[in-house]
Amino acid sequence: MLMTSKPMFDLAYDGGFGIGGFNVNNMEMTQGIIEACAELRSPVILQISKGARAYANIRFLKHIIDACVEEYPQVPICIHCDHGDTMPLMQQCIDDGYTSVMMDGSHHPYEQNIDITRQAVELAHANGVVVEGELGKLGGIEEDVVGLDAEEYEKNIEQFLTDPEQAADFAQRTGIDSLAVAIGTSHGAFKFKNEPKLAFDRIEAIMKTCPGLPLVMHGSSSVPKAVAAKINEFGGRMKDSMGVPEEQIAMAVRKYGVCKVNVDTDYRMIMTATIREVFAKNPEEFDPRKYLGPARDAMREMCKQKLEMLNCVGKADEVIAHWKKEGEPMPLFYKKDKTGLSLHQ
Repeated sequence: MLMTSKPMFDLAYDGGFGIGGFNVNNMEMTQGIIEACAELRSPVILQISKGARAYANIRFLKHIIDACVEEYPQVPICIHCDHGDTMPLMQQCIDDGYTSVMMDGSHHPYEQNIDITRQAVELAHANGVVVEGELGKLGGIEEDVVGLDAEEYEKNIEQFLTDPEQAADFAQRTGIDSLAVAIGTSHGAFKFKNEPKLAFDRIEAIMKTCPGLPLVMHGSSSVPKAVAAKINEFGGRMKDSMGVPEEQIAMAVRKYGVCKVNVDTDYRMIMTATIREVFAKNPEEFDPRKYLGPARDAMREMCKQKLEMLNCVGKADEVIAHWKKEGEPMPLFYKKDKTGLSLHQ
């Protein structure tokens, strides 16, 4: 069932669980995620980045997600633009049927961030779409998102964290529906040399200055050492790195009220590790189904672990019931294009 993230966050905020923001780039990744969510009856936010749009063609991704909605009507699904950064992209995503968009103006000066985020909110809300903003700076690199130098970020992390008072001003002046905060996470696979410690005191402070505002964690992949070792065992050359420990993510969600956690790198790693293993053990293999199928299966199992960590197993029915009770207006998810395809209201 398609919806915005609002019914999900309404329950997650005080419910001690979080929603996974899982990036999708192709059919196998999307299937692995939705199959896990269907099996564990968990709501999900399927995220499409600019890189995914360029790689897969949004028309194909849109119909893959459309198939998820038809095949698994019992799963609450939000379609989200990850790290959008221009108004033309916001308009494109709304026209393409997204139910949620992110305007990431965190790389701009503060007042410019407010201005462009407010514009995105005005546009999106007029179309029944919700908006995630971002305040603070993360380290690392992932696709088009270039954060601070990882080493510099790790050494001086305190000065880059989201300021609680500024967060309140930002939320009030922009009208955002959720806020991505910098609390010690970092983008990409090569995050930290030492185990990071999330700034839980900063989360608490932001929740006090911004009561009721759903918070989002980006850069939250754990970069599992066993998966990195498997990649290297079968010919890869991943550098040693520390991700965000899952127990800290679980605490941020269950104790401190973080409503959404983004995961991408870990999925890329498990798919790569699985495909490398198939090629190493069966060098004669050339059938894509024989290596993409196992990669999809491995991703599904990892997704199930993430859903357990986020404590959102079995929450799908509650979210749908709340959505129906609140009577959230259904946005025009897929606008009819020149071919007359997919009109969902």
